[in-house]
Amino acid sequence: MLIHREYMNAFPAKLIIEQGQVRTENSSKPHGFGLLNPTTFTPFPKNPIIGAFFRTIGRADELGSGVRKLMKYGKEFGGSDPQLFEGDVFRIIVSVPEFGRGDGLNVTNGQVGGQVGGQVDGQVEPWVLEVLFACQEPKKSKEIQEITGIRHRETFQRKYLDKLLEMGLLNRTIEDKPKSRLQKYKLTENGREFLSVHNKVK
Repeated sequence: MLIHREYMNAFPAKLIIEQGQVRTENSSKPHGFGLLNPTTFTPFPKNPIIGAFFRTIGRADELGSGVRKLMKYGKEFGGSDPQLFEGDVFRIIVSVPEFGRGDGLNVTNGQVGGQVGGQVDGQVEPWVLEVLFACQEPKKSKEIQEITGIRHRETFQRKYLDKLLEMGLLNRTIEDKPKSRLQKYKLTENGREFLSVHNKVK
């Protein structure tokens, strides 16, 4: 996270341990947006001097080796492929099934139609799939908010809708007027691929 961070962005680096998964969030200078495909991914050195320092002291390998190892061992130990989302905030989600077994915890990112328990397909929260599935046809913000069950509009915008936009899973239908009263949100190709991976789009 130190090597790949965008230091001009004040967004704090995060390592988040939740029920069934571990996530990282780190500010980034993106060279693309949305879910990364490891087979076509091309590594780009964001901070080469910092990277060289960590390689010199034996704390990092060559460029790109981290993603290869993450995909190899993440599936072996977690049961599913890790997910990497590129954007202004770079996110990684790694499934860790043992974190979700018999511990009595009910940890999610918030209230979604009441308390959401458990994970879907190992690591994706139900509201994400429900919203993406619905947005195969453009939907207004209010319609999406009803799907999530969030009553407070600002909370919905900041923690739910903006998150899907950042991840490149949804797009605005009127890109040049984000606050237009006619604004709707639709599934992107990355969002469709995401749904396909989780068996929601045939």
